[in-house]
Amino acid sequence: MSDRMKDKSQRREKRTGKVPSEASHGVRGKETTGRTKDSISTVSYIDELAHHDDNARMAVTMENTYQTGPYKRIPVPAVTDILKDVLTSYLQEEKYEAEWSQKMTKTICEVIRARVKDLMIPRYKIVVLVHIGQLTGQSMQISSRCLWDASNDTFASYSFKNSSLFGVATLYAVYFE
Repeated sequence: MSDRMKDKSQRREKRTGKVPSEASHGVRGKETTGRTKDSISTVSYIDELAHHDDNARMAVTMENTYQTGPYKRIPVPAVTDILKDVLTSYLQEEKYEAEWSQKMTKTICEVIRARVKDLMIPRYKIVVLVHIGQLTGQSMQISSRCLWDASNDTFASYSFKNSSLFGVATLYAVYFE
């Protein structure tokens, strides 16, 4: 092989992460027209797990379960009790402040999600929405829309109110087939 071809081959190997096999150096193949050309076979390689980047993740292969419905459903009364407990414990003695309520909605969402996941109900995606607002005599309507399977999917909601603020927590449990 010419020096130019070797350089080109080495650059391609570095770029693609492939290493030429030892037996392939200098192997020449024939085209159908009778001219010979250089052929390079390549062999892919995989580093050991210890040499991978920390951010790289292994692909998880899962087999079909052929399960079309849940074995265990979300217990709506238990989830409603969780919503009530979390909202009252976090908002009972608080006064409304705009910046505080932005941070508190994230905190309450994380706490609710963690407590519902502790129920260990498999194959459900959990979506938690929390709204906190100031009580100034206004009215408010909250609505949501989504693709819904009425036989498997469910939701729970709880509203809390004290002298200066209100809080509404809604949890959607969507079955993941």
